[in-house]
Amino acid sequence: MNVSISYPPLESGKGVALLTQNRQFQWFTNPTYIYPMVPSYAASLLKVRGHDVFWDDAIAQELSYADWLARLKAKAPALVALESKTPVIKRHWRIVREIKDALPGTKVALMGDHVTALPEESMENCPADFVLAGGDFDFMLADLADFLSGKAQALPGGVWFRENGEIKNSGPASLDHDLDSLPPIDRELTQWKLYAYKNGNFKYTPGTYVYAGRDCWWGKCAFCSWTTLYPGRNYRTRSVERQLDEIESLVKLGVKEIFDDSGCFPKGKWLEDFCNGLIRRGLHKKVVLGCNMRVGALSQEQWNLLKRANFRFILIGLESVAQSTLDRLTKGIKVAQIEETLRMCKKAGLSPHITTMVGYPWETRQDAQATVDFAKRMFVEGVIDTLQATIVVPYPGTPLFAEAKKQGWLTTENWDDYDMRQSVWRSPVSNDDVLGFKNELYKAALTPRFLLRKVLSIRSVDDVAFFWRAAQKLVGHLLNTRKGCACKK
Repeated sequence: MNVSISYPPLESGKGVALLTQNRQFQWFTNPTYIYPMVPSYAASLLKVRGHDVFWDDAIAQELSYADWLARLKAKAPALVALESKTPVIKRHWRIVREIKDALPGTKVALMGDHVTALPEESMENCPADFVLAGGDFDFMLADLADFLSGKAQALPGGVWFRENGEIKNSGPASLDHDLDSLPPIDRELTQWKLYAYKNGNFKYTPGTYVYAGRDCWWGKCAFCSWTTLYPGRNYRTRSVERQLDEIESLVKLGVKEIFDDSGCFPKGKWLEDFCNGLIRRGLHKKVVLGCNMRVGALSQEQWNLLKRANFRFILIGLESVAQSTLDRLTKGIKVAQIEETLRMCKKAGLSPHITTMVGYPWETRQDAQATVDFAKRMFVEGVIDTLQATIVVPYPGTPLFAEAKKQGWLTTENWDDYDMRQSVWRSPVSNDDVLGFKNELYKAALTPRFLLRKVLSIRSVDDVAFFWRAAQKLVGHLLNTRKGCACKK
């Protein structure tokens, strides 16, 4: 069966859509492309099962919409799969209609967190043939293709479909799949170099992504859209040896830096065995690594072990320094642990990167300013190296969205507005002030002391190139505040 995994261009005055492998959708003025791990596994699994796969990420390929649609018409796949998110779901409904008009015999499937939360909504608003409502949509898509081509007798669980004009579903989706049963990602099939350079996480390029677990062993944060796909109780990991084998194959491919995008990197014995395995195989001398990690998860000895295994970039979710906010988000941490964790990470010689959010419907200006002041202090004291600042957006399917509905906080349910360019709920802080706080967070690093420290740390051409890219990203983030104009697609 001919299957296309497609990311149609989403042309907009707001910028370039950051859609793939992204928990919080944004339009970027300075494009960033993230390697889409689950769709890449889907493409590889489909190929192993004998299907013809067309990797069609026209966003990363920087095609126009007209060129993309013409190419799709020429390919005429039997099945097109689109990953979607809340802020672009209405655009995708229009695109599905255009695909069906252009290729009446082609089946279209939607997948991702938004359609998992609201599967019937998409079935009612566009002529999609299927909605894959579940996190393991790599397994589900391959099983769907097997069913459509006559290789399987029944649809997998979690599939919504039409039968005699009625919308039906095949029952609950499974999150019990063995991740070691997946084939290695076919990096050439999935055009890994599209994502190897325009990514702020990489100091050394070409870089790429891996995925040790699905998705976060905590899996309870009320704002995280991927809790819709992967509740913490369903957290699974690949075996240490399989993960080491993949790292080794990427080194042979010429990759210089690898980021593990599991919602939180495995901890405890798995982490220790993996790091020691990197050292045993000598991989720590050949590639740099990074990962997501939770506050309070590791001891100083484990941070030190990450450094010995040649980890560099560590992304840590801070979100806020108001304890009441952390509690409402079900973060499961105390404010005092945040600085302690960052200092342990930095002491080990790693590069901590924090994620912060502003615009909570219960936070005051003082609460938001406290988070900004904390970030500034961490930069001045050399405890953190970079940060990401975003506006809080409650995505459908999350506990935060359910609370917002219950409390009457939402000012709109026009999904186009859920793109981090504005607040979508009532807050003690005005929308303009929320945007101001976000920009103030990005400017927190712009102190003479921090900038001097960075200049004095330059040791190589890679350092110079990385700082230049970081400066471009900072300017891009500040420009992202502009609301822009919505275009046709």
